[in-house]
Amino acid sequence: MASPVLPGFYPDPSICRVGEDYYLVCSSFEYFPGLPVFHSRDLLNWTQLGNALDRPEQLRLPAGTTSSGGLYAPTLRHHDGRFHLIVTNVNDGGNKLYTATDPAGPWSDPIPLRGVPGIDPDLAWDEDGNCYCTVAGVSQVRLDPRTGETLGSPYPIWSGSPAAKAPEAPHLYRIGEYWYLVIAEGGTERCHSVAVARGRTPAGPFEPCPANPILTHRGTDHPVQNTGHADLVQAPDGSWWMVLLGARPRGGTPGWHVLGRETFLAPVTWVDDWPVVGELTASKPGIGTRSHDDFDTADLHPRWISPRHRPVERYTTKDRSGWLTLHAGPGTLDDLDVTFLGLRQQDHTCRIRVRLDASEGRGGLAVRLDERHHYEVEAAAGHVAARARIGPLRSVAGDREVPDGPVVLRIDITPAPVQDPRDGPDTVVLGVEGPDGVFHVLAELDGRYLSTEVAGGFTGRVIGMYAVSGTVHFDWLDYTS
Repeated sequence: MASPVLPGFYPDPSICRVGEDYYLVCSSFEYFPGLPVFHSRDLLNWTQLGNALDRPEQLRLPAGTTSSGGLYAPTLRHHDGRFHLIVTNVNDGGNKLYTATDPAGPWSDPIPLRGVPGIDPDLAWDEDGNCYCTVAGVSQVRLDPRTGETLGSPYPIWSGSPAAKAPEAPHLYRIGEYWYLVIAEGGTERCHSVAVARGRTPAGPFEPCPANPILTHRGTDHPVQNTGHADLVQAPDGSWWMVLLGARPRGGTPGWHVLGRETFLAPVTWVDDWPVVGELTASKPGIGTRSHDDFDTADLHPRWISPRHRPVERYTTKDRSGWLTLHAGPGTLDDLDVTFLGLRQQDHTCRIRVRLDASEGRGGLAVRLDERHHYEVEAAAGHVAARARIGPLRSVAGDREVPDGPVVLRIDITPAPVQDPRDGPDTVVLGVEGPDGVFHVLAELDGRYLSTEVAGGFTGRVIGMYAVSGTVHFDWLDYTS
């Protein structure tokens, strides 16, 4: 069965190859740091090098940035000895360009692209060095990537298939005698698909492939749905591959996906100068199935993310040696301005445990989809409670007195057996471990309410630590699939 090469909330993949090395970036939306950067030698096993936008001056996510805002659909390219990363910040001035000589960073401050409209920007160069920026819609404009200045006005080039909505995520390539324009269409839900056209120049005119869409799982019972937003890459051996996003709905009808849109891989062959996409590749991901953090070093692993920003005064490993200390800000989990540090949920079955000391405040362990949809198990001095926020509803689902001092909070997530069309995708169990290691369950909650089909938006679950009052110290966090 096909499995993602990057499981969990890693949507909108863009890829490039330099020599034997592949590099890939994904959308990060409202989370900071932004745009995770990965490296691979085999397209199957990926290691996170860092995040391209890891400084506040690179990434502004203003107070009005809600969940599923922020950074949309980057494109990563290597040209003339430099890496170029172009992306839309829908809450701060639109399209921006960043460059680096090393994909691990540091990346430059943003170059504003005020003359580039729309979202989902792409970059391509012709043999004369002219740079073309193509955006959702689909329109194009010439660009000076050194200054961000546009050369002329945007012009339409191809609107996609007549019966499909939302032509977006364009990527332009020179392959052989043709320029190929690959786009997503149909929307990023169940009708998502990949289409392609070709022309003799970067601006067209473009001839659509007679076999469009060249990839879609709409109208099928394939376990991977919402397939689209593809990017092509050629391997050193001459073979071609496609990275794309997809979702894995679970449960009864209509199905709920909880991990977000994930990155998949498919082989590509060429027939009559058109790309033909094979079955999604089965892979064994090399990251994310087990992680343990003791917080013994000053720097956090780049997998840790926070909504909108991460003020340095709220997150520190210096207050208590070997512990991560979170100082509460003005917000709760119902707000974007919250002290929260999380990991993407990457497995349908997982257990997350954290040891914390809440004697000076209130905080805990949360499963977050957005500020209106989250479950958490929360500790304060001598007391633990399981809480739920589902849209406008807030509830305490269970509580328990505990001895003073550090406690171990735990969340178990397991797929639900589908015995009825109304059954949800999974069960989220929240509780606390006693001094003897016994797990005391406080609540068992239906996971559908932390799914995209219920909450809407473009992201997936993030599981992590938070503080909503005073100061909370965290000794370690363990994530096991």
